[in-house]
Amino acid sequence: MRIGFIIGRIGGVDGVALETEKWIHVLRRMGHHIAIITGELQGDVENVTVVPALSFGSPTAVSIQKKAFFGAPATEAELLSELERDSQAIEQELYTWATREKLDYLVSENANALPFHATLGRAIKRLIERTGIPCVSHDHDFYWERGSRYETPHACVLSLLKDCYPIDAPNVKHAVINKAAKAYLEQHLGITDTIVVPNVMDFDAPFGQSDAYNSDLRTELGLAAEDVLLFQITRIVRRKGIETAVELVHRLADPKVKLIVTGTDEDDTSGYLAELKQQAKRLKIETQVIFAGAHFANHRQQSDGKKIYALHDGYAHADAMTYFSTYEGFGNAFVEAVVAKVPIFVNNYKPVYWPDIGSLGFQTVQIENSELSDEAVEHMRRILRDPLLRHEMTDHNFELGREHFSYQALERLFASLFQ
Repeated sequence: MRIGFIIGRIGGVDGVALETEKWIHVLRRMGHHIAIITGELQGDVENVTVVPALSFGSPTAVSIQKKAFFGAPATEAELLSELERDSQAIEQELYTWATREKLDYLVSENANALPFHATLGRAIKRLIERTGIPCVSHDHDFYWERGSRYETPHACVLSLLKDCYPIDAPNVKHAVINKAAKAYLEQHLGITDTIVVPNVMDFDAPFGQSDAYNSDLRTELGLAAEDVLLFQITRIVRRKGIETAVELVHRLADPKVKLIVTGTDEDDTSGYLAELKQQAKRLKIETQVIFAGAHFANHRQQSDGKKIYALHDGYAHADAMTYFSTYEGFGNAFVEAVVAKVPIFVNNYKPVYWPDIGSLGFQTVQIENSELSDEAVEHMRRILRDPLLRHEMTDHNFELGREHFSYQALERLFASLFQ
């Protein structure tokens, strides 16, 4: 089949982009032709059409976001006119692309779940109605899961959310990433053509292994050979619970323990990074908490003559991974740690972790409600000091992960999803 992916940004390190690339890889491996249309391209991705208007950072998208959800001045008529004008323009771009590529199937990558680009979601809905092309709506997270973020006083925006987020149509199937989302769609919206497709990794390819490229990583980050490394391989956004990892470094009371945060705060506007730095200073562990986002990207590369490491290079040097998120749609970083055979210290983020992951039998140190009990901290300390215990845990997790979260598991789900 000829399958077209619609996504606001691809090639980056956010979870939607990373998981989309895995879908594309597996579908191509199955023999399907894949085309992509996006608003923003980061890195090297094959057969991509870039239309800047699809980016959620485009001037029009930002303007509509501010008026629709953040109280920027706009009358109902002005906002409706802007929504219509931009939707029609994007719909025509999508139609031209879909016609040129002779597509049999569309995949909407979170564009009809989270209204980060309201007119893109409407344009996709209209394209589906106009062409009758079957569509898989790959729903990573929904707007109602973001608290008050997408509250609006505008009737035209409320109507758009009801109509397009998510789409309820005969030619649309929904691929959600956790059981809670599936239950919500069925119970609250009456959408039953839904399948849970968890995040996956390639368990047959080397990942998170030491090699010549990353052999100097410790030196580049100013770390000693005897340092014990906790890696936080996530973006710096508040829901990642990084303050719990900083507190853990303090509680372990070992100057050799270092926390390496590989992400940046480019997607955060709340001042979270400054708070974390202040926390480390207050606890007198500034030298043990290293914000290394400038050294990492999704792929290995050179920047101004400087070596940039891939995220998997971090796993290669990790003694354990901190994953104290308060909310995740699923948990890409968890599965990555399983493939890399790195122990995981995890918060039971609700409603996803235990029903979708933890209950399968993974061996971790699990805390509740972001609270580091004395027992949990001692368990973590024991794991960091005992290589044999780490190997036993990670070997067990790897085999369990292969069964549930591998490319082979994804292929089995695709057989029913793309018919």
